[in-house]
Amino acid sequence: MLIKGYDVGPLVPGESLLVQPGFWSNYLLAMCSSGGYAERPVPEWFGEDGADVDALSEILFDPEYWPVFRVPAEDGPGAVVIYRNLGGDYGTDYLLTHPGRSYAEPVASWDGDFSGTGLTWRELIRTSDSLSVADEGVQDTATRFLLLLPLLADPDVPETAPARLIAALTAIGAPQDTVSLAAEHLLAHLTRRPRHDPAWASPLSGS
Repeated sequence: MLIKGYDVGPLVPGESLLVQPGFWSNYLLAMCSSGGYAERPVPEWFGEDGADVDALSEILFDPEYWPVFRVPAEDGPGAVVIYRNLGGDYGTDYLLTHPGRSYAEPVASWDGDFSGTGLTWRELIRTSDSLSVADEGVQDTATRFLLLLPLLADPDVPETAPARLIAALTAIGAPQDTVSLAAEHLLAHLTRRPRHDPAWASPLSGS
């Protein structure tokens, strides 16, 4: 797999890992660690356990294989998520793909914290729901939504946001007795991020 700017890494399609036990804890659990909560985030919130997480982390963070998750969109920009398993510089990179462009545009990264430019809630939903079945990548709407969720940088999410997140988490196996708690923690963390400056604009705005 070739992506401009990533010729130093052995990129491999990662979509098959999305259904493996331990994936979602590896991907989202760190974003549940918001201040002000007594509850300690645990893999069980995602229907997983510590052994699942440890086993899959060996695959996700293998320097010999950099998993890539493609979120193609039929109408407007799509996205690519890359595990950047470079020795001494591990992280997750987020790129946008645009119709008519032959390259993906880096917009954000996660290296223990988020940096870059995020999406509004409306943009997140639009990209998640704009399936492109003609292209390789993730086609399940709930999975697409959760893959793009770390890009959310919008303090003004609608009242329907918790229900949408709970439904997506339930679809990937989060237990009913803790799914609301996981969703609450995730939204608290993501909506509390500061925008970079008063003139902040999402990467989909044309700025």
